[in-house]
Amino acid sequence: MTSRARKPSPIELQGVSLSGLQNLIDERRLPPVEQWNPERCGHSDMRIARDGTWYHQGSPINRPAMVRLFSTVLRREPDGSHVLVTPVEKLEIDVEATAFRAVEMQSEGEGQDRQIAFSLDSGDAVIAGPEHPISIVVSEHGPSPRLGVRHGLEAELSRAIYYELAEIALAENHDPPGVWSDGEFFPLSPPEA
Repeated sequence: MTSRARKPSPIELQGVSLSGLQNLIDERRLPPVEQWNPERCGHSDMRIARDGTWYHQGSPINRPAMVRLFSTVLRREPDGSHVLVTPVEKLEIDVEATAFRAVEMQSEGEGQDRQIAFSLDSGDAVIAGPEHPISIVVSEHGPSPRLGVRHGLEAELSRAIYYELAEIALAENHDPPGVWSDGEFFPLSPPEA
């Protein structure tokens, strides 16, 4: 990456309507990583810990702007691995759980007309819906509530956010318990085995 690469600013949920938030998301220009397919050329010596901390050669990356920049060239491959990709190189990166964490939630509307937005630890924001589904994945650490972000990447929902979603589901008395967002219903329990 060149030093001229634009570092994206974080998107804030506070004080923004969800239609305004959608405009901010739409205006954000992310690199077209889905179009880049160079050969793998090694490992980046980077990892994203379960708590969302990014590490390089065992040391945490303490500059949020640098993490945001790296997150824009992150992609999940069909085999489940994660890579940092540019037009000329593809480097593996270890991801212990999910690439992102949802750290804040905002909800507007009720029932089938509800929209739920999430702020991510990368500075991105996502509105749950058909392209960004909420799911419960059974992991080695137990059920993991997740949100689809982009390019196969997911954000794990914090416990507090999951409880906010559960409160909505209980108040709206859906069977099975779940929430609506952007015209799509998302059950809040793991799929039946």
